Amino acid sequence: MGLKFFLLVNKQGQTRVAQYYEYRDVETRATDEAELIRKCLGRTERQCSFMEHRGYKLIFRRYASLYFIVGADNDENELSILEFIHMVVETLDQYFEGVCELDIMFNIEKVHFILDEMIANGEVIENNKTRIIAPIRVLDKVHKLEK
Repeated sequence: MGLKFFLLVNKQGQTRVAQYYEYRDVETRATDEAELIRKCLGRTERQCSFMEHRGYKLIFRRYASLYFIVGADNDENELSILEFIHMVVETLDQYFEGVCELDIMFNIEKVHFILDEMIANGEVIENNKTRIIAPIRVLDKVHKLEK
């Protein structure tokens, strides 16, 4: 299993999106998230974006006011995870036509749909932006027709 979790966090340390690919109870998630967020937000831009944490790799990248944090197995390639994070950002940017934190907050279900199209059981299954966005556009059209 490749990915353990995917988090989107703002600069104030508030989790905006959390998706886990292995079971963790809510209390463990909350304490782990707080610890991870402190670690990532505490690093400077000159420091590395990878670190070891409790038996897995922590890879993160900051885009504007959001931190994208991924937990992965130790045998995963850090640079490929960074590329994946960049792909997620590009996909969100293409769908929302210039993504910002408010887009994510008010359309969280669509962000989860996008992540579900890209990741299954902790493995990246799709990296074509057009294929990722197409089912969500269909849902948007159906939703407009229902109104």
